[in-house]
Amino acid sequence: MEELNFTRSDSDFMSNGVRCGGWLYKPEGSTNPPVVVMAHGFAAEKTFRLPAFAEKFIERGVAAFLFDYRCFGSSDGEPRQLVDHMNQLDDWEAAVTHVRSLDGINKDKIAIWGSSFSGGHVIATAAQVKGITAVVSQVPFVGLTPEEKPEIGFIIKSLYSAVRDLIRKWTGRKPYYIPVLGEPGSFGLMTTPESLPGYMAIVPEDSKWENKCPARVFFSIGSYKPIDYADKVKCPTLLIAADDDSLIPLDHVERMASKIENCTYVHINCNHFEPYVGEKFQEFSKIEADFLEKHLL
Repeated sequence: MEELNFTRSDSDFMSNGVRCGGWLYKPEGSTNPPVVVMAHGFAAEKTFRLPAFAEKFIERGVAAFLFDYRCFGSSDGEPRQLVDHMNQLDDWEAAVTHVRSLDGINKDKIAIWGSSFSGGHVIATAAQVKGITAVVSQVPFVGLTPEEKPEIGFIIKSLYSAVRDLIRKWTGRKPYYIPVLGEPGSFGLMTTPESLPGYMAIVPEDSKWENKCPARVFFSIGSYKPIDYADKVKCPTLLIAADDDSLIPLDHVERMASKIENCTYVHINCNHFEPYVGEKFQEFSKIEADFLEKHLL
C-alpha cells in the first residue's frame, strides 16, 4: 500500500473566550484543498479514531480539521468533561469560522462531519451557519422522543444526580459526576450491551479520558432535538444509520432523513460503535469519502 503523505499541525481557536484545541491535516502537494471539519460524539475526544477517518478523506485530496470541544481533550474549559450541547454548538460555529480564516485551504468548500451526538450537531450547525457545502452525519443523535420512556428508577436517580450536581455548582464546589458508560442494568448514560465495550474500543491506550461527566447533563439533553433543524438544512447531506443500533433507533434516523431536502440516506447492518473499527469502518469511511469527493472536489 502506498504511504499516505500529509501534514498535521496544531491549529487552536477561541470559542466564547475558551481555547479549543484543533489539528489541521493537509494532503502534501495539494494547493487550496477543500476541508472537512470534524468533532466527536458524546463525551468523546478527537483522538478516538477520528484521525483514521481523516486519513481516508485525505486520500481523496480533502483536508481535515479535527477539534475537541471545550472541557475535553486538548481544549481548555471547566469543569472537565462537561457535556453541554449549546456550548458545543457554539464550538462548532467557532471552528468553522476559524477554518475560514486559515491560509492554504478552499474557504468556499467546507464540509462538516459528525458521529452520534455530533451527528446531531452537524445537522443543527448546517441549519444555522451559512455557506456549509456538505454534511456527513453517521449514526446521528436526533433527540429523545416521547416513546422512549426510561424506568422510574432511572428517572429518580437521574433527577437526584442532576440536582446534586447543580447544588454543587451553585455553591462553588466540584461537579457531581456520573458514569458515561456502564454495564447493562447499571446506572449511567449509555448502558446497552454494546456501549461499554464498543466505546472503550476507540479510546487510545494512552488516553487520560475518564468515564464520567457532570450529572447536570440530564437537565439539558432532553430538550435537544437536532431533528427540529433538519428541514432547514439545504446543502447535500449524507445520513448513515446502523440497523442494529441500540442507542438510536433506525426509524428515528429515517424520520430525520425525510425532513432534509437534499439527503442521501444509507443504513448498514451493524451496531452503534462498529463504524469506528474493522470492516464496518472501511465500509462507512468509503461511503463518506465518496460523498465528500463528489461534493467538494
